Amino acid sequence: MGPGAEVTVAEELIAFASKGEMLAKSKQFWNPDKTQFWIDSGVPLVIDRREGYFIYDVEGKRLIDVHLNGGTYNLGHRNPEVAAAVTAAMQHFDIGNHHFPSLARTALAEALVSTAPEGLSKVVFGSGGGEAIDIALKTARHATKRRKIVSIAKAYHGHTGLAVATGDDRFSALFLADQPEEFSHVPFNDLPAMEEALRGQDVAAVIMETIPATYGFPLPAPGYLKAVKELCERYGTLYIADEVQTGLMRTGELWAITKHGVHPDLLVTGKGLSGGMYPVSAVIATDAAAAWLTEDGFAHMSTFGGAELGCVAALKTLEITCRPEVRSMVHYIAAMFTGGLSKIQAAYPDWFTGIRQDGLVMGLEFGHSQGAKFVMKRLYENGVWAIFSTLDPCVLQYKPGILLTPGVCEELLERTEVAIGKARDDTAKGARR
Repeated sequence: MGPGAEVTVAEELIAFASKGEMLAKSKQFWNPDKTQFWIDSGVPLVIDRREGYFIYDVEGKRLIDVHLNGGTYNLGHRNPEVAAAVTAAMQHFDIGNHHFPSLARTALAEALVSTAPEGLSKVVFGSGGGEAIDIALKTARHATKRRKIVSIAKAYHGHTGLAVATGDDRFSALFLADQPEEFSHVPFNDLPAMEEALRGQDVAAVIMETIPATYGFPLPAPGYLKAVKELCERYGTLYIADEVQTGLMRTGELWAITKHGVHPDLLVTGKGLSGGMYPVSAVIATDAAAAWLTEDGFAHMSTFGGAELGCVAALKTLEITCRPEVRSMVHYIAAMFTGGLSKIQAAYPDWFTGIRQDGLVMGLEFGHSQGAKFVMKRLYENGVWAIFSTLDPCVLQYKPGILLTPGVCEELLERTEVAIGKARDDTAKGARR
């Protein structure tokens, strides 16, 4: 079956008279508040065709994607090598049976361990990041026989049962999951507060994104993460590195935590792990942390965790990501954006106030409490999709793909400069009114 036939099948299954009808039914049957939010924000995006680092609205509008769904599309949308691997695998594999040893699952587990920070030796699979965070937290509780979890204020680790409790109350309170007696939060980059939280020797784990994404990518102070790990060791607490967004070469190293000299007890990966082609996530742990796997391997089960098609996609994604030329390209692209964004900032110093950057993890700061929302709208109009940081909307999440070409980098910078200038004018007009 060729590409044209595949599109025909999709059109037979998915058909709407117009974009307006589709949006109305989205509100009726899917998520009324979220659908209306994007319409009101001036981003009535309904993604249709997608290829490389471009997405196309159903009405044909082309956008350069620098949101990448949190890094899900690090290698671009529908990466041809990953798509080919999954297509071939479908002639032999399906989801598989989570109860039994598996060729694909075992191969991916071995590949993850071989690329992981020193000391990590066992892998547990999930289907999404939140599920993997839950697995990591349960694992830490079993290993330490403690219940308390410490995370960062304004943290985000997903929306499942345990994961949502580690995050900001923007997400936990609505579902009655804010539990300060078991899930406490300390300010980022505040070592005394962290030590105070751990001093009672009753905390199972500290969980941190290496660079907190939904908080706008504030960068860890030099030595901070290593000092947190040392505090964990002093007080018998495990360190969980959430690399769901910062891993897979986004910072120029496969795992961002290794740049800080930290050997975590558990590391969580997801989003881009399968190249955006099939849901899969993983927890990589030390033998000591993951002792439950030897004690009772049936203690956690996930029908879709480590689905075999997802494992094949992840194996190809990991192989591409670890190529030496990809690492070199990430450093080259990052330098292009450092220079280009600095020039734009120099033109608007009172409006475009800061650049938070580690490789291709970037947060652009603006001199207005909601500034990134204005920039997001103007970027969308000008053919770029990037999203504001939910927990700090003065910061725009700006995440170019790791295989981006220099030509598209230049186009993206040009479009970004225009949008930032227009957004500044929008806020100035608002202030005058």
